[in-house]
Amino acid sequence: MCLQITTLINHKDKPKKSERTLAAIHRVGQAVSVAVGRFVAVGEAIATENQELKDEMGQACFEARRAVSQCRSHIRVPSVSLSTYKRLRMPEMVVRIRIKKLDTVCDAIAQLTDVGSALPSQSDGRVTVFSDRTGMVKAARLLLSSVTKVLVLADRIVIKQIITSRNKVLVTLDHLERVSTFQEFVQIFSQFGNEMVEFAHLTGDRQNDLKDEKKKARMAAARAVLEKCTMMLLTASKTCLRHPDCESARINKDAVFHRMRCALEQVIEIVTEARSCGENKILPASIYNGIKDFKLSVECLRENLSSLSPQSVGSQLEALVEQTEDFTDSAYTSHEQRQAILGLCQLARQDSQQLVHAWIEAQSVHAKEATEDVEVAILKTCQSVNDLRRELHKVAVSRTSDLLKVHGEQLPLRALKAAGAEGNLEAVTEYSRTLTEQKEQLVETCRLLYHVSGTEPLEITCVHAEETFHVIGPQIISAAQTLALHPSSKIAKENLEVFCEAWESQLCDMALLLREINDVFEGRRGMFVLVIYSIGKHSANLKTAKAVKLDAEEQTSMAKLGLELRLLSSDVDTEVEKWEEQEHDIVRQSQSLASMAYNMYLFTRGEGLLKTTLDLFHQAEVLSEEGLQLCSSLRTFSTQLVDEEKSVVMTEMEKLVALCQQLQIGAKTPVQGKTATFQKVDLSIQKTRGILTVVLALLPSCNKLNRKYKSERNSLGSPQDWRERQDASTPVKEEGTLNGKNSNGFGVKSLEQHMTGLNLLESK
Repeated sequence: MCLQITTLINHKDKPKKSERTLAAIHRVGQAVSVAVGRFVAVGEAIATENQELKDEMGQACFEARRAVSQCRSHIRVPSVSLSTYKRLRMPEMVVRIRIKKLDTVCDAIAQLTDVGSALPSQSDGRVTVFSDRTGMVKAARLLLSSVTKVLVLADRIVIKQIITSRNKVLVTLDHLERVSTFQEFVQIFSQFGNEMVEFAHLTGDRQNDLKDEKKKARMAAARAVLEKCTMMLLTASKTCLRHPDCESARINKDAVFHRMRCALEQVIEIVTEARSCGENKILPASIYNGIKDFKLSVECLRENLSSLSPQSVGSQLEALVEQTEDFTDSAYTSHEQRQAILGLCQLARQDSQQLVHAWIEAQSVHAKEATEDVEVAILKTCQSVNDLRRELHKVAVSRTSDLLKVHGEQLPLRALKAAGAEGNLEAVTEYSRTLTEQKEQLVETCRLLYHVSGTEPLEITCVHAEETFHVIGPQIISAAQTLALHPSSKIAKENLEVFCEAWESQLCDMALLLREINDVFEGRRGMFVLVIYSIGKHSANLKTAKAVKLDAEEQTSMAKLGLELRLLSSDVDTEVEKWEEQEHDIVRQSQSLASMAYNMYLFTRGEGLLKTTLDLFHQAEVLSEEGLQLCSSLRTFSTQLVDEEKSVVMTEMEKLVALCQQLQIGAKTPVQGKTATFQKVDLSIQKTRGILTVVLALLPSCNKLNRKYKSERNSLGSPQDWRERQDASTPVKEEGTLNGKNSNGFGVKSLEQHMTGLNLLESK
């Protein structure tokens, strides 16, 4: 927001714009006015329902209406012919302004203010868009300030609602923990169920509104705990009531209540941005982040040979090598894998030593910038640590895959259920040791995945998985012990089933987590694949391969283009969601293109994972390769089409091939100087925009054709085949996704089913 206002004030005058641009400016002003009007209407409705903030909210809404009126009053309405006006096609960003999203409203305001600065004042004889530039600046500031104030007040109300809901849940939870009769338990648990449903919806909406991916991941983890624990609490409490003198039943129940309270507290910490004592504990640094920091430190030597000392390079690398001990010291790492990791660590040490020698030599001759020997040593060092990261990723993924295959059979769980039902305490003890060993393997594997996950949200998910296995394992054992002591108890058997289902559910979540980590590593989910340059091939152009960042003026110039890229990527995501076959190659590759394009949009704002122009060019190369892969999938898809349909798809595909090749060539072409680099950035983003435009045109038609031919194929089959296909295609409902994006309530239907059976407790 501050950047947009600064852009407005500091933007330099430019020549006169066309009638089309002037009319577009006016329509942006109208759209912003309508958007803010709707936004304020929501704020006023909130004010009427919350008397304690009614005056503050009313004042903020009044200021917002006044500010947008002032903005419009400072825009000169262009005189455009009716025919020209009808030909105008306003960018979709105006039509698709979402009132709930402050950044979208601000983007529209930025467009409104930025285009005005494109034309100078009337003093030089040219047309101007703003009648009073100073007044426009003040009005824009007031508008952003008042809109922000409305959002802050609304946010306070939402936070208060969540805290109030949490407090009600905690009070009822205390009552549940102290009940001594089934009748009282049924009554209080009914109330508890309703309160948990309300809390689930409030926190689900809050999770969807969070912009910080780290907080969103923590919220998803806490809500996942509450979802599973709600069912556990029901059966554990029933078991304890049925068998009040059973110590293992009491231990089982107490663990569930404790975990629920911790999860509720974590939700409030996220919502209020508070920090508990546990939050102050620093999580262990991941190897992925260690490698990233090490490479950044090494690459800084290109710009400043005095940025580091030789000792710091060595100490950073040794700290990195020490972290690999989680892999090499593991009893489950094979000898070959251990030797490969140790060999790559030694190679990284050798390359860093060569870098230090080249660095000292360059300093001895008072070199002002990195010499060719230093450049080569930097590239070799970065490549060696990248190879190390790749090997660690390979080890972690293979270990997880093997473990999931072995544990997919659920042999210890089946054995525990059977032994408990037979009342065989000795067998339960024996199989408990087996389950404990599996638990330790899974906990250690989650730790390895944490090291290679690649993003903070995935790191948090790995920690959540580790904690879940660590807690549920002993709970399964205590539930099995209770069943072994009371083998005829239907409630104890049901309780063990619930905990075993939670274990199996977490294994499914771990499989999803593994897929997410693989997608990030391969560049398919919001990350880019770092292109490893060949030393020999590029050593001649080392001087040109310097990473730079866009300054504020360049970011301003890129703002409009970046916004178009953002909206196109959003449109592509919307289109692929309409496909029934989400695993179709066209869908996956289109999603990947949209994800990478969104990264490029964030780059134009100075945000996101792409920090320098080199990062952007690497991303552009990967995007072009993914686009060519999509072309290959489209070519395969077109083989089932008739001539006319095939011609339409092939025509668009040829456009896509040409754009991808142009982007690839442009991204790989070396440039020198700031102006040339900026032009290359501009070209890369323009070509990416063109690629997404073609993809957006292809997706609806391909989806329609895919459904058509799938329907025809189904209609040609026999009735028996059709029934078999229907059975095979029946979707299996998953308990939850990795990030819980589409889940506003947790386990509500299951909760209702258990509630229905509460009246039969006494008969069990």
